Amino acid sequence: MGQAKPASPPSAARQVSDSHDLIRAHGVRVNNLKDVSVELPKRRLTVFTGVSGSGKSSLVFGTIAAESQRMINETYSAFVQGFMPTLARPDVDVLEGLTTAIIVDQQRLGADPRSTVGTATDTNAMLRILFSRLGQPHVGSAQAFSFNVPSVSGAGAITLERGGETVRESRSFTVTGGMCPRCEGRGSVTDIDLTQLFDESKSLREGAITVPGYSADGWFGRIFAAVVPADVPIARFTKKQRQDFLYGEARRIKVDTINLTFEGLIPKVQKSMLSKDIEALQPHVRAFVERAVTFTTCPDCGGTRLSAAARSSRIGGINIADACAMQITDLAAWVGALDEPSVAPLLTTLRHTLESFVEIGLGYLSLDRPAGTLSGGEAQRVKMVRHLGSSLTDITYVFDEPTTGLHPHDIQRMNDLLLRLRDKGNTVLVVEHKPELIAIADHVVDLGPGAGTAGGTICYEGDVAGLRASGTVTGRHFDDRATLKPVVRTPSGALEVRGASTHNLQDVDVDIPLGVLVVVTGVAGSGKSSLIHGSVSGREGVVSIDQGAIRGSRRSNPATYTGLLDKIRTAFARANGVKPALFSANSEGACPACNGAGVIYTDLAMMASVETTCEECGGKRFQAAVLEYRLGGRNISEVLAMPVTEALTFFGSGEARVPAAHAILGRLADVGLGYLSLGQPLTTLSGGERQRLKLATHMGEQGGVYVLDEPTSGLHLADVEQLLGLLDRLVDSGKSVIVIEHHQAVMAHADWIIDLGPGAGKGGGQVVFTGPPAALVADRASLTGQHLAAYVAP
Repeated sequence: MGQAKPASPPSAARQVSDSHDLIRAHGVRVNNLKDVSVELPKRRLTVFTGVSGSGKSSLVFGTIAAESQRMINETYSAFVQGFMPTLARPDVDVLEGLTTAIIVDQQRLGADPRSTVGTATDTNAMLRILFSRLGQPHVGSAQAFSFNVPSVSGAGAITLERGGETVRESRSFTVTGGMCPRCEGRGSVTDIDLTQLFDESKSLREGAITVPGYSADGWFGRIFAAVVPADVPIARFTKKQRQDFLYGEARRIKVDTINLTFEGLIPKVQKSMLSKDIEALQPHVRAFVERAVTFTTCPDCGGTRLSAAARSSRIGGINIADACAMQITDLAAWVGALDEPSVAPLLTTLRHTLESFVEIGLGYLSLDRPAGTLSGGEAQRVKMVRHLGSSLTDITYVFDEPTTGLHPHDIQRMNDLLLRLRDKGNTVLVVEHKPELIAIADHVVDLGPGAGTAGGTICYEGDVAGLRASGTVTGRHFDDRATLKPVVRTPSGALEVRGASTHNLQDVDVDIPLGVLVVVTGVAGSGKSSLIHGSVSGREGVVSIDQGAIRGSRRSNPATYTGLLDKIRTAFARANGVKPALFSANSEGACPACNGAGVIYTDLAMMASVETTCEECGGKRFQAAVLEYRLGGRNISEVLAMPVTEALTFFGSGEARVPAAHAILGRLADVGLGYLSLGQPLTTLSGGERQRLKLATHMGEQGGVYVLDEPTSGLHLADVEQLLGLLDRLVDSGKSVIVIEHHQAVMAHADWIIDLGPGAGKGGGQVVFTGPPAALVADRASLTGQHLAAYVAP
């Protein structure tokens, strides 16, 4: 007789632990949030909506996710915490029911040239192990296939104290790496055009050096003049003098009784300019670097970054460089065909990872694609790869607009992935604007009603049906559908592109109309960016506004980023008869107690830093004496506290009239940033706000053709209308506007559409349609045509 089974507990009985099914946040005051309270259901998909700048990211990322990460960090020892970033507790009264948060945001992956899609996802690490076990001939361990590990060897003698005696021993070591010694694993070599560094027909005293900042009467000119003749043209230098001038090793010299360091021109330029991120350089220095340096494929490794030994080892005729260069869909098929019991667990994991790439819509990438070249949407989906096969449950996944960069055809696939994460027992929080994704939500939190100080409150909380009937800005625009323009503009000319073959483009010929609004469409990976950035952006008169993140610290703000503060400082200085530097919180006018930060930061080692308002300036950042100076009745601190709309009126007339400042403010208002205060730190801006700030800045540049890369990123449904109005004004003013875009409302508003495809990667790279939107809708031959036809109002 078998054992009796224990009685099952009655279904109605619940453990106390079962009651913790909500994430509760009460009294949240982060950034612009106004004491808001929410209760979010666990193991559900919750979407946060609202206009750009309404407080979505402050609630989701700045409060819930930030506090979860802070509390996890506190579980580590004080020693470990000392090596981790310190996180301050969000300004909130109550936060309960938090689970471990995994943030999958749109922060670009590192732009280091050594970082690729394969290294960022650990897929390369698995391939290296595979080749080290199965590759023939055998060349070494996994690091023998790594382009980041150089081959080195050494030998020498060491002295040891052993048993009271001194013993000398010989030691040697050898490390076999896969790095190409010629390019040091970068895949390309740099060549400096010497004619851009100096004019050899002139002497140093005549200004032969043409590098920015290297003037003949400055310190650099005096240092070089102390080593080589200053009055002799460089063309007449002796061989030794030319060697010293160009490649001289660093050494101490004395100039006018001052000890200084001399170094040849080329190593000095390499250290001061070429070793830095080109995007971080000042515009004139960046232009010099782009002019003076050419990057060519490494002749030794052919751009594979790998040594000859690493390339010689093969599995079935394929080496690791070939595998990394394959489109991931092809690589997945190749790995799937391998059958080797000795590495079965490795093959299973590798297959799953590659299938996750395909499933998430990134099968068109290759593992050797530099990570810095991915768009924000692609970077976010690459980060998702490592979470798709995770066995963890009861995790809070936090996504920042996961549909960014996705064609309408791909959004359904993203929806399926988010629902899969939820169905495994996880809480999924998504900040999103696209109605296609909002529609699948279990719970919706709508913030607003406006942006900045006009937002920060909960306008609606509930299901999607309730949102539609709520009357909020999001609810009113939720079912908006665009209409095709009855009449499109007539082009004034055409920009010819011939034989475009960048990345996956297949020898594309296309004429891009000028004087109209052109929208370039196609599924993700079809070749849109390759066509426009590869064949149009570099031309004269073209102003390109890409998705690159704007840089800025907590001392940076819209006034400094746009150059507006320079105009304001000059106006204050002229009105008061003093120096402009007094009106900079980063220069002479800064409060000495807080150095112009407005707050005092107290470092508490592994604990969060304490931030207190500076008592001397009261958070105004300037010295008291500086605040006595006024322009139009306002001091500099009061001006920086103004929102853009108020400043536009202030600098538009009267004593404070500054036309240059008024023009910049007008562009900020045009892109929908009228609510931002001039002195608001850039670190507090949302992704959509940063994108529009960048757009406003570039609108001031002189050019006949504007190229915009997905300008609707981060924009609410209501904001898209304002963007379309801005694009119309640009075209009506005589500009040509080319937009790379997935948003159907922008497609419907276009005068001309260029659709690429039909698929992604090697399945794309062709122009499948050119013409007005109405013809695309009538044709319906491409995926874009089908989705646009379903979107537009009948």
